[in-house]
Amino acid sequence: MILSWELLPEPDLREAIGVLVRVVETAGALIIFVGACWAFGRFIAAVVRGRGRAEGFNRIRLTLGRFLVLGLEFQLAGDVLRTAVAPSFTEIGQLAAIAAIRTALNYFLSREIAQERAEIERETEAEPGPPAGTEAGTGTGTGRRKAP
Repeated sequence: MILSWELLPEPDLREAIGVLVRVVETAGALIIFVGACWAFGRFIAAVVRGRGRAEGFNRIRLTLGRFLVLGLEFQLAGDVLRTAVAPSFTEIGQLAAIAAIRTALNYFLSREIAQERAEIERETEAEPGPPAGTEAGTGTGTGRRKAP
């Protein structure tokens, strides 16, 4: 006689994982929604204040991109969970396609975020500071450079 002890029978496990999938996917959708609302609010505030500078919009896009990347990661986690219990070949194929698409989206979003961040840093560094040889904020100096 073979004794088998199951913590949860497969149908119950599938149902429990279904609940977890819905929770994780809902979290991902909420993250994306919150990010979109935040970005829209910041956009409206920037337009109302009249600061239609590209730098302000780039910062908004960067933050929205971060929300999107995080939300997509949650969505991918939900897809992985969905196929955790005895997946069929069809489910595995669908997961592979979904994972490839979402991974590509994350890659390109992350790359764009890095490029935007580098551009903002270059613009910040290019802003004029105090003249060379002066102490910051005093307007006076000896004309000599301080040793590092």
